[in-house]
Amino acid sequence: MLEFIKDILIVFVRILTILPLLLFTTLFMGKRAIGEIPVFDFLIVIILGAVVGADIADPNIEHAPTFVAIIFIGLFQRVVANWKISNRKIGRLLTLEPTVVIQNGKFIDNNLKNIRYSIDNILHMLREKNVFDINEVETAIIEANGSLSVLKKPEKNSVTREDMNIGTSKSSMAFPVIIEGTIYSEVLKGVNLNEAWLIQQLTDQGVHDISDVFFASINHDLELHVSLKNELNTAPPIKH
Repeated sequence: MLEFIKDILIVFVRILTILPLLLFTTLFMGKRAIGEIPVFDFLIVIILGAVVGADIADPNIEHAPTFVAIIFIGLFQRVVANWKISNRKIGRLLTLEPTVVIQNGKFIDNNLKNIRYSIDNILHMLREKNVFDINEVETAIIEANGSLSVLKKPEKNSVTREDMNIGTSKSSMAFPVIIEGTIYSEVLKGVNLNEAWLIQQLTDQGVHDISDVFFASINHDLELHVSLKNELNTAPPIKH
């Protein structure tokens, strides 16, 4: 019993001593390490968590080496961060390149496959940016930290109704009706349409095989927007 209480007290003291040191080390590493979480910094966070977790959970582990490890990890991250800033080639080796996933309102399916993002992932991230129709997007980029940056088409940039002195209008929202060759019949039924209408719309746009469609959506005005698989769509060269 006394040994158990001793272990509890050791863990409690380690928490009180480790957390201030960990906080100081994190602040020393700077906003970059806690705000963007690129690949290298993500690994640093994992290592810090492993070192601190083992030290707190196991009273048999020597406490002093944990202090030294945290300090050296923080210093190492700071050195590498400065190295990346001063040498762009090294910086590119230690992080991921941004990837264009939408260009001129069309998905670039090969780029999506390369970074292993699904259509649903991108649509979710677009909604977080208050974009509910990919036809509004000029360029969308998955950044090195996994976040999505969106440049809307100039004509789709929003202005307030107060600016234009106009009343309310329909919201700009589109609903997926085809994803990777699969028709979503329930969406068509929701807007009082059927597959025959959809097939005719595709034919009018020169699409004769559903399996060629990577993504298609329909808006409130019943306009069909289609992205084909392997579509020839030149993406701008985005580099760090």
